[in-house]
Amino acid sequence: MTTAIASARALRIGPIDLDVPVVLAPMAGITNTAFRRLCREYGAGLYVSEMITSRALVERNETTMRLIQHHESETPRSIQLYGVDPKTIAEAVRIIVAEDHADHIDLNFGCPVPKVTRKGGGAALPWKTSLFAAIVEQAVEAAGPLPLTVKMRKGIDADHLTFLEAGRAAEDAGVAAIALHARTANEFYSGHADWNAIGELKQAVTSVPVLGNGDIWSADDAVQMMAQTDCDGVVVGRGCLGRPWLFGELAAAFGREHPPVDATLGFVANAFRRHAELLVEFLGDEDHGCRDIRKHVAWYFKGYPVGGDVRTGLATAQSLAHIDELLGQLDHDAPYPGEDAEGQRGRAGRPKRTALPDKWLDSRELAADAGEMLRGAEIENNGG
Repeated sequence: MTTAIASARALRIGPIDLDVPVVLAPMAGITNTAFRRLCREYGAGLYVSEMITSRALVERNETTMRLIQHHESETPRSIQLYGVDPKTIAEAVRIIVAEDHADHIDLNFGCPVPKVTRKGGGAALPWKTSLFAAIVEQAVEAAGPLPLTVKMRKGIDADHLTFLEAGRAAEDAGVAAIALHARTANEFYSGHADWNAIGELKQAVTSVPVLGNGDIWSADDAVQMMAQTDCDGVVVGRGCLGRPWLFGELAAAFGREHPPVDATLGFVANAFRRHAELLVEFLGDEDHGCRDIRKHVAWYFKGYPVGGDVRTGLATAQSLAHIDELLGQLDHDAPYPGEDAEGQRGRAGRPKRTALPDKWLDSRELAADAGEMLRGAEIENNGG
């Protein structure tokens, strides 16, 4: 577990004061209301929604309108938007503000998924400097008093880095903070994040907080990142998969009084059960909720003495009663397994060439005939 303790740190994002400098990264199919509530029960910070497509929000897609809802216990409320058209994104921001859907808005410029980048969206977009600036400027204006932030990657690949230029442009546009996932789109989630890039961005952007993202698997990692880069806070993604109590460890590591975590198998089983219960409540259907928790089984029980039959049962359970029966078969006194439960979790894979529109890298400006292609990038489905 954690050993490093940092001096007490707070983080201010516009008018939002966070007593712990920690943000939950948006993750498709993961950071719904159920998971955000669970993480909040264990710790503190800012907990961001799944990526929401701006066009779907403007068109009031039924699924999208459900995804932007927050439980009454969630404060502050945070929504991440994705899009490629400045006017559509600005309109989505205006809807969020006018209808009081959130207290904070984040813009996604870091998604490396091919269905997004091949149309010029996500991590591909900052390469087009004028388009990036227009999106951020119009979104900031539409947000008014709500703090608006951006999350991005280093660039498309090592030869097409954009993070310093985009960071300065976002700062000039009036964003409240900038988060950097310290990988290129080509790196996807492979290898090691380049924390030095976070330090470079911190030196280049001086008037708003800079947040670091990438390879935070423990509270120690977060403390070390901030010490090495001087960044103002951390964004935690895959490291909390199956470990929502990481936010409690982070709170303690950053000087907040918080009880130590003793992650016995019983502790983990209770967390898994609570997650399933919250998913059932969020999705409004026990079968649906029990199916959704299945993808979390391997993450929760990584390294613990859980037999194949129980793992298979949890990955096929259709009711909370069945989950309770299976969890009752475990040795709840089994201790935390140490190294076997630590390290990377979630998707990784190998570096891959980023899917891009034809001739995208030929110019930093958007081609005159690119409008139709970008409209196609405003995918209807959320995620990424």
